[in-house]
Amino acid sequence: MATMVKLQRKINGIKEESFNRNRVAEENRRKEHKAALLIQSWFRGCRVRAYLRHLQRKATTIQKIWRGYLGRMYFRRMVKIQKRWRAYYVRKYVHNYYALKQYLEGLTMTNEIVRRELEEFAVIKSREREKTALESGERKKDYLARKMHYLVSTEQIAGVFNSPYKLFPDEMEFRLRGAKPLSPKASRSRKHGTEGIVETSAPGTPFTLPQIEHLPPIPKKKQQGPFRDPTEVLLQRYKPLEPTLRVATSIMSVEEAREELKRKEWGSRVNDELFHHFSNANKSRRHELMLHTSSKFGHVDYGTKHFREENPEKLKGKKDFKRVFTTVQVFDKFGKMYSSAGKAV
Repeated sequence: MATMVKLQRKINGIKEESFNRNRVAEENRRKEHKAALLIQSWFRGCRVRAYLRHLQRKATTIQKIWRGYLGRMYFRRMVKIQKRWRAYYVRKYVHNYYALKQYLEGLTMTNEIVRRELEEFAVIKSREREKTALESGERKKDYLARKMHYLVSTEQIAGVFNSPYKLFPDEMEFRLRGAKPLSPKASRSRKHGTEGIVETSAPGTPFTLPQIEHLPPIPKKKQQGPFRDPTEVLLQRYKPLEPTLRVATSIMSVEEAREELKRKEWGSRVNDELFHHFSNANKSRRHELMLHTSSKFGHVDYGTKHFREENPEKLKGKKDFKRVFTTVQVFDKFGKMYSSAGKAV
């Protein structure tokens, strides 16, 4: 009996344990089912949302293309209308062929009229210049006739312009006969002849000499006060430059003179060959060389060496060369000068 009770208890414990296990398994299954449903719903939601975004992008692209097409069509329609209107306006008002043709014809006629008037004006100006030149020449000839009236011919002596070898006298002869001689004052005022004649008279009027204004004479009386004579002042102001020996003489004048002498000496040496006498008797005798000749073997020694030859090495001294300046330049720096007694002033 006790064994049956124990067995029954054991069986009840096993059933209770299995029931608990089933209950826990059921709870775990429900949790796993909920988790699976949550994962599936999230995944399906992501997939649907991605698909919707894809559809939205495609729809946006289609709408953009369609709206762009409509906009371009509308713009092209407007541009075509504007183009036709502008073309009509330009042809009508801006580039009107008939108006432009009429304008060009009028411009051509105006140009012809202006050109003709300019040609007439040029002809008139040229005639005026010729007339002015002719009148000026006539006035100059009249003035020369008055100035050279002394050359008119007389009954005893024929003038320069009335040659006895011609049938008719020169035109200047008739001018001299009809001209009035110049007064001595007018002759003195025209020392330079016909050059510089000023035409002060108008065309068609007789030529008159211009009035020359003379300056007042310079007073000869000496001014009071310590004033020098103007002639002496002018002589001192415009006296020629007299440079001192230090300024007029170059520092290298001695060297330049020596170089010039050397060039002249070497330039006179034309023939370096020995000169032989023409006679057979004197062929054996050598010709005496001149002072400025040399042989093809070098300088001819007479005395010691060639004339004016220098040896720069021998001229050098043992001490270095020192320049010597005048005492005037030294004491100019201090504003002092030496007097004749040798003391500083």
